[in-house]
Amino acid sequence: MYRTLVALALILCAGTSHAEMALRDGWAVTPTTKSYDILIDDVKKAAKANKMGVVTQAGPTGAAANRGITIPGNRVIGLFNNLYAVEVLSLSTAAMIEAPIRIYVTENEDETATLSYKLPSTVFAPYIAEAGPELERIAGELDAIFADISAQATQQH
Repeated sequence: MYRTLVALALILCAGTSHAEMALRDGWAVTPTTKSYDILIDDVKKAAKANKMGVVTQAGPTGAAANRGITIPGNRVIGLFNNLYAVEVLSLSTAAMIEAPIRIYVTENEDETATLSYKLPSTVFAPYIAEAGPELERIAGELDAIFADISAQATQQH
């Protein structure tokens, strides 16, 4: 019986081309009705409106397409502001490894897209004991900024 259940689970998983993002502790996950490309553009606009720079972008979708492989849209967009970078660095050299904070845009099977990110307070939590309450304050401010970016990027036009 156990082997049959395992085999059935493997067959079901193999038939799924990709899984949609699920809510995780310390993450914000917002499914949208927007397309992947539109959501990426809207994230960039919302970041700029909230005085956050697009520092990095990466994703396997384009490189896979160049190899003849089709995969769902998948983009990580790193956002930060130098004012926060200088503040964080003054508190903890180690914490700067976490900058930029990343937003993750994934394409869903129904051609909509989901915006996900780890909360900045989650990202910086391991460094707060070392850096103190100032880093916790900064992480809280960044939580609010990223919530605003997410709300603006995911709202319908």
